[in-house]
Amino acid sequence: MQDKSHWERVYSTKSSSTLSWYQTRADQSLGLIQRIDTGERTRIIDVGGGTSMLADDLLGLHGVEVTVLDISESALEVARQRLASNARRVQWLVGDITQLALPAHAYDIWHDRAVFHFMTTLEQRQAYVAQVRRAVRPGGHVIVAVFGPDGPLQCSGLPVMRYAPDALHAQFGDAFELVEHASEAHRTPAGVEQQFVYCHCVVH
Repeated sequence: MQDKSHWERVYSTKSSSTLSWYQTRADQSLGLIQRIDTGERTRIIDVGGGTSMLADDLLGLHGVEVTVLDISESALEVARQRLASNARRVQWLVGDITQLALPAHAYDIWHDRAVFHFMTTLEQRQAYVAQVRRAVRPGGHVIVAVFGPDGPLQCSGLPVMRYAPDALHAQFGDAFELVEHASEAHRTPAGVEQQFVYCHCVVH
């Protein structure tokens, strides 16, 4: 999907708090997740979680089992160091989301903020959606956030796709029921405003 060496270089040479996608708290994502009732145990995978602070807040929720996946081992190491003793409560996966072998129906919630928009070819998008279909249980939830129609054309020097909510939902197909969508004006550490679109779907 992407050049692993590119992301290892990004995370090994730059402080995570200076990266354009950095958030001190993933409020939009956390709010969407907290509105989902999956029962007493909730298995969440954060795709492209990297150094995101979302894992910290998810570990504070009752009955949540957290998996963080990223293509960059360097990014995950930063997160492990930050979480200290709590890092052992997280399952850490390193790999390309379009190629990694994920277990079938293993997750109740799939969360991705800012990975899917790097899928610039049809083959990449199809491989990604196939992974979601395999890894999320029937009736499970999928939250994907991408750059909106007014978002940037590149991120970290790489081209990206931009989507309105309906266009993003269409990439996943009729097996995904759109429950809600939201827009976010994300302000980067450099003070630049970026438009994000979030879609929450249920898998049938």
